[in-house]
Amino acid sequence: MTEIILAILAICLLLYVLLGGADFGGGILELLTRGKAAGIVTRAIAPVWEANHMWLILVVVILFVGFPSVYSTILTALHIPVLLVLLGIIFRGSAFTFRHYDIEEETPKAIYSTIFKYSSLLTTFFLGVTAGGIILGNITTDYSQGFYTVYIRPWFNLFSFFMGLFIVVLFAFLANIYTVGEIKDESHIRRFTRLAKRLIIFLVVAGALVFIAAEINGHSLFYEFYHSPVSIVSVVLASLALPVLWKGLNQNKRNMVRMVAGFQTTMIVTGWFAIQFPVLVKIEGGPDITLASSVAPPETQVHLLIALVVGVFIIFPAMFYLYRTFKFDSN
Repeated sequence: MTEIILAILAICLLLYVLLGGADFGGGILELLTRGKAAGIVTRAIAPVWEANHMWLILVVVILFVGFPSVYSTILTALHIPVLLVLLGIIFRGSAFTFRHYDIEEETPKAIYSTIFKYSSLLTTFFLGVTAGGIILGNITTDYSQGFYTVYIRPWFNLFSFFMGLFIVVLFAFLANIYTVGEIKDESHIRRFTRLAKRLIIFLVVAGALVFIAAEINGHSLFYEFYHSPVSIVSVVLASLALPVLWKGLNQNKRNMVRMVAGFQTTMIVTGWFAIQFPVLVKIEGGPDITLASSVAPPETQVHLLIALVVGVFIIFPAMFYLYRTFKFDSN
C-alpha cells in the first residue's frame, strides 16, 4: 500500500516536470528569444497552463497526508526557497493572465510580459534549489544550531545553485521541444530547432556541473550513481536518446522529438528517485528520513489511497479530455 502511494507521488511529480515544467520553460523561452516567442508561447500554453499546477498540488497533499515528517522537514528547513517558488507562481500566473486577457495597450502588456518572463526564470531556479537542498544532505533537525545552519545552509550552496541552473535549462528545453510542434512557419521552425540543439548542449554541460558541484560540497553523487544499477541504466538510456533526438530535430519529426524529450526527462527523474530510495530526505548528523520512518499510520494510508484511486479515475480522463479539446484537435 505504501509503495502504491509512493508510485502515485512519483508519477504526479514526473507529470509536473513534463507538463508544468514546459509551462515555466515558456517564460524562459521568451527571455532567450527576446520576446519573439511570446505569441507562440501564449497560444501553446494558454488553454491548459493553469491545470498543470494540479500535479504539484497532488504532490503536496500526498506528502502532507502520507509522509508528514517529510512534508514538515522540507517546509521547515527549505521554507525560504519554497516561499520564493510560491511567490513566483503567483506573480507569473497573474502576469500571464493579465497579459492574455487585459487591455491591449502596449505599456501594460510589456510590464506583464517582463514579470511573466523573469518570474518564470526565478521560480524554476528556486524549484531546482529546493530539489538540491533535499538531495545534498545539509538539512538538520537540530533547530538549536542557529538560523544560518538550519534555514540557509541547506540550500545556499554551489550544488543547489547548479541544480537550479540545470532545472532552468531542462524546463527551457522541454518548452522549446513542445513549441516546435506548435508552429507552422518554416522560419520559426528553423529558429527553434537551432535553439533546441543549443539547449541540448547546455543541458549536458549543466548536468556535468551538478555532479562536479556535488563533489565540491562533499556529496559523492558519482558514487551514488555508480552503485545504483537503475540510475546507471537511466543515464545510459537518456544519453543514447540524444542522437535520436538530434536526428528528429533535423528531420522535423515533431511528435517523435516530443516523445524522446519526455523519455529523457523521465529517465532523469527515475535516476534521481533510484539514488534516493528508500531515503526521502537526507539529514545531516542524524538518521535520514526514509520511506518506512515517515509513512503515515495504516488507517491514514487506506483513506489516502482510496481518495487517490477515486481521484485518478476523475482527474486523468478530465485532463485527457482537456488536452484533446485544446491541443490534439487544434493541431
